[in-house]
Amino acid sequence: MSDPVISGFHAISSRMRQNPNSILELHMVSGRHDARARDLLQLAEGSGVRIVLSPGERLDALAGHDKHQGVVAKIAPLKQHYDLDELLEDLKEPPLLLVLDGVQDPHNLGACLRTADAFGVHAVIAPKDRAVGINQTVSKVACGAAETVPFISVTNLARTLRDLKDKGVWIAGTAADADQDLFNAKLDGPLAWVLGAEGTGMRRLTRELCDFTVSIPMFGTVESLNVSVSAGVCMFETRRQRGLAG
Repeated sequence: MSDPVISGFHAISSRMRQNPNSILELHMVSGRHDARARDLLQLAEGSGVRIVLSPGERLDALAGHDKHQGVVAKIAPLKQHYDLDELLEDLKEPPLLLVLDGVQDPHNLGACLRTADAFGVHAVIAPKDRAVGINQTVSKVACGAAETVPFISVTNLARTLRDLKDKGVWIAGTAADADQDLFNAKLDGPLAWVLGAEGTGMRRLTRELCDFTVSIPMFGTVESLNVSVSAGVCMFETRRQRGLAG
């Protein structure tokens, strides 16, 4: 079985800064001497990472595509086995979690992880079945957030939501037909935001387990937002309210 890879300057440099020992080899296209290439090579040399100059065709084969920006890294998988109970116990502020109910597009998951990192989300939770996990595309789109935000895959999402409720975490879902909108909801306490899959939204049982649902006010002609955009809007309002509450 071949080593997993990540590609692109941002994803590789972020992984190298966060966990340089997980970078097995850095492959860079031959003949590149621009500032980004020099900076990455300097970072790799300082981290003791083996550097291999390769033709573009070799990088295409390693990455499985030609959108690698001329850099591909062979990596050892990070052992990110997070225990949700331990994570919650170690927090110094009320939990802020993002639950993705069946998101299958790796670009959406990567964007959600990047959003989660930006707003200090303590963990992203997703079911193991019928949902995308962390892969090369997710890591690239996340721009390093796949290495900084705990990603927890759970066997039974409904049971996880019930456990969170038992621990005093409120479960908030997004729905176009919700009784209240985002601006009027109280969001300054322990909170887990639940966003549904592309096109279908939350599953019935997931929605039934929400303590409340909210809609995102829309002022234009579009009827819905991408899941990562919705996550960003909800996280921003949550952090805004927490800031006002001190």
